[in-house]
Amino acid sequence: MIKSMTGFGQAVLTTGELNIAVEIKSLNSKFLDLSLRLPRVFSDKELELRNLMAEKLERGKVSVSIDYQQAGNSEIRQSYNEALFVAYYTELKKLADRVIAPSYDTIFSLALNSPDVIQNTGKENVDPAEWEKVNKLMLEAIEKFEKFRLAEGKALENKVVQYIQTIQAGLEQVEYLDPKRVEKIRSRIKDNVTDFLGNEGFDTNRLEQEIIFYIEKLDIHEERVRLKTHLDFFLEVLKGPQSNGKKLGFIVQEIGREINTLGSKANDAEMQKHVVLMKEELEKIKEQLNNVV
Repeated sequence: MIKSMTGFGQAVLTTGELNIAVEIKSLNSKFLDLSLRLPRVFSDKELELRNLMAEKLERGKVSVSIDYQQAGNSEIRQSYNEALFVAYYTELKKLADRVIAPSYDTIFSLALNSPDVIQNTGKENVDPAEWEKVNKLMLEAIEKFEKFRLAEGKALENKVVQYIQTIQAGLEQVEYLDPKRVEKIRSRIKDNVTDFLGNEGFDTNRLEQEIIFYIEKLDIHEERVRLKTHLDFFLEVLKGPQSNGKKLGFIVQEIGREINTLGSKANDAEMQKHVVLMKEELEKIKEQLNNVV
């Protein structure tokens, strides 16, 4: 079982007093890259939320947003330092007049957003009952998010299994061609020596020993066995209870080494065709694993 790093989950609560919406989205990332967008009233809960996300979500570029509104709440939560605003505005206007600036709208905005002009007066304490509702929605959104990841992961798994099966089929063809390959190499060497030296110009026993030595250097039995073992292990991890994209990536590296060695030792055009096909399928697997948790 694997999970996709791409996910989405949303939970909403609407009552007569509260409107709360929690949304979680994620894209690919080698590590957990978490971005939180919280209302100011919940700013002191950021560490708690980060720990919860790290525990539940594992990997991915994750964006979490909480939209929190109290219906019918008309309490003003900020005031303005009028004297300081006027002082900023006056100084900015002098500068504007000096360079004959065309408008004072920008000056008003600059002065309003100058340091200490806007002052918060509303209470920022978290109501435990309201935070409990937010926390419940967060867990609900995470559950939906995980279901989305699992569904996407299932689709990825089906693709990867097909690619592995194609590599296995290629390996079977390599195993079928191997005896013929060895015989072709043996015949080719003998024919070349005969053409060069003639039938009586060489020691047959010595030539046979040299042929055996050369063929042993091109022997691919161990590579075939290791490749088959790696492919079986890949499928075993893929079907396991935990999603482990990193481990699958390490296994793919080992599969790639064996396929490359087969290609370098093949010395046979027909076998090389199957090696190339296996490499193509392996690249597809690597691309899919970039999106696996």
